[in-house]
Amino acid sequence: MVFYHIPVLLTESIEFLAIKPEGTYLDATFGGGGHSRAILEQLGPEGRLLAFDQDPDSRDNLPDDDRITWIHSNFRFIHNVCKYNGITEADGILADLGVSWHQFDTGQRGFSFRFDAPLDMRMNRASEKTAAQVVNEYSKEDLTDILFKYAEVKNAGALAAAIVKARARNPINTTKDLHRALEGQIPPRLAEHKFLARIYQALRMEVNDEIRALEGLLNQSLALLKPGGRLVVITYHSLEDRTVKHFIRDAAGNGLLRVVNKKPLIPEQEEIKKNTRARSAKLRAAEKTEDKVHA
Repeated sequence: MVFYHIPVLLTESIEFLAIKPEGTYLDATFGGGGHSRAILEQLGPEGRLLAFDQDPDSRDNLPDDDRITWIHSNFRFIHNVCKYNGITEADGILADLGVSWHQFDTGQRGFSFRFDAPLDMRMNRASEKTAAQVVNEYSKEDLTDILFKYAEVKNAGALAAAIVKARARNPINTTKDLHRALEGQIPPRLAEHKFLARIYQALRMEVNDEIRALEGLLNQSLALLKPGGRLVVITYHSLEDRTVKHFIRDAAGNGLLRVVNKKPLIPEQEEIKKNTRARSAKLRAAEKTEDKVHA
């Protein structure tokens, strides 16, 4: 088994799913399989679980259990993949949007500034777009927009200008090249590692088209969930959380969902001490109220 990830808000997410032993469940982000294993513990012999992950490395974490089917796919295609596997409706959908420890700690994947490695950041290594392509080919305006929206930094324009200036001299192909391009741009009151984490997060979200993928998952969940079925999403970025919050609010306003927790659930301090990557996690849950397909 590959060490992948410590599951965040594990007990709470399973509780919010309100698992039925005979039910059908979808783990949209299998990763290390922690959430999937907890779901399987609640399922009976007739229960079924489909586990999605676009990173083929995660398959090494698949438990030896006939009730689970591992799917190598981005969750943005969840509805069609479910139909292909004979599933037209589900009792619950879980998505933990965090990047796995395995991806962060495998230097050659390019997810972390701690390693001198190619600027890759693809969750699915069969995809074409890499972080190197983003920093070398995007216009200054597009880079500014990405850094402002995803990194949430005030000096997004200056950062984009620095990247454009550096790439005019030499291509920015590695993490070290990117650090060199950003020298002098880190605000003095911000810790370097926290600032760089925001920049890498922004590039990763762009490379993997994460917000549009999340929107696709949310919209398809309405067609997949049975009445009474639960949607549970764990986010780590303010834009992700707003996307989930607004989706649930709008669907609830249309009578399609019932809000399970009005305020997002966050980890207890004890969990954060054990897993610092849980500190920004927020869990939102909703329940399908009517058998309607979202238009």
